[in-house]
Amino acid sequence: ELQLQDLRMKYFAAIICTFLIGNTLSLAVKKVAILGASGYTGAELVRLLTGHSSVNIDVLTADRSAGMDFHKIYPQFSYRRDLPKLTKWEDSLQAIKNCDVAFCCLPHGTTQEIIKELSSLSSTIKIIDLSADFRLKNIDSYEQWYGKPHIAPSLQAEAVYGLTELNRNAIKSARLIANPGCYPTAAQLPLIPLLKSKLISPDDIIIDAKSGTTGAGRAPKEAFLYCEVTDGIQAYGVASHRHSPEIEQGLSEASGKNDVIINFTPHLMPMSRGILETIYVKLSNGVTSQDLKEHLQKTYEDEPFVHVLEGSALPQTRHVRGSNLCIMNVVADRIPGRAIIISAIDNLVKGASGQAIQNMNAMFDFPETTALMQAPMFP
Repeated sequence: ELQLQDLRMKYFAAIICTFLIGNTLSLAVKKVAILGASGYTGAELVRLLTGHSSVNIDVLTADRSAGMDFHKIYPQFSYRRDLPKLTKWEDSLQAIKNCDVAFCCLPHGTTQEIIKELSSLSSTIKIIDLSADFRLKNIDSYEQWYGKPHIAPSLQAEAVYGLTELNRNAIKSARLIANPGCYPTAAQLPLIPLLKSKLISPDDIIIDAKSGTTGAGRAPKEAFLYCEVTDGIQAYGVASHRHSPEIEQGLSEASGKNDVIINFTPHLMPMSRGILETIYVKLSNGVTSQDLKEHLQKTYEDEPFVHVLEGSALPQTRHVRGSNLCIMNVVADRIPGRAIIISAIDNLVKGASGQAIQNMNAMFDFPETTALMQAPMFP
């Protein structure tokens, strides 16, 4: 009888705990708006956030597709009839104002105007911008590279660069996050720790980068048609790609040298997603490639998403596809005093939407891995 009574007490205690936990989670649920949801990064946010236990997608905007169900744009979401219809930005202002966080997946230039208006509507909403509009701290540099003046310099001064593993404390208390670009993410995760520790020189850094076509967005363009892309590789933005100043800004801060200039050449690959960067660096005196590897291992040993591969294994894009991982390794160059670093990410996840969610998790004190622990999709 005592055993039965004990079981009953445990049973009722479990019910009470479940009720309390359920209500606590209910109170903790955050309302999300995705602005520009019809693009690839918007769709990737929807894919990942539908698996997040502490958020609810309340608003999806896409001006040209306003009034449509999301699954009409992306049929893979036909099983999710609970998603809101796509709306125009101006028709959703009140609903967006009532959200806890807005992800902006809009073109550069447009984003500044939208975020400026959104900030005036609500002082509490957190904003994570996936465009380039708030990444460059120097607004003159922004005008030089993007061809137009920055119209929200006060917000630019407030923005926090969202490279989560290396800027976590500032991200936690931020209101506006400038989500890093895809190429800069894959480059800075290995290079910043090595420059901070003075293990490599800030001079003569060469980044040879390869990307899938989703990095160019969903808008139809002749250069990204199947016949234009398949069966070949092409360089683009040679000595002029807009991610160059973003990378240089991070490397300059890490090295303490104000004018780090890199040799950065991106290439378009006949694949839908993925980034692979082969980075050539000059070692500091007395430093070996093994020292670089050990330092990166120590830097990221407790990080769930950044991993230094064992032995001589080399990163491949197929081994990060669909995941929030960044994998890397270091190889001794045949040229004395130099090393080769190889880094791989999925440009739509760790290079965009996944990192944005990782930043959101940090901002709201959610476990950082929430909704981001999907294994890479291979084969």
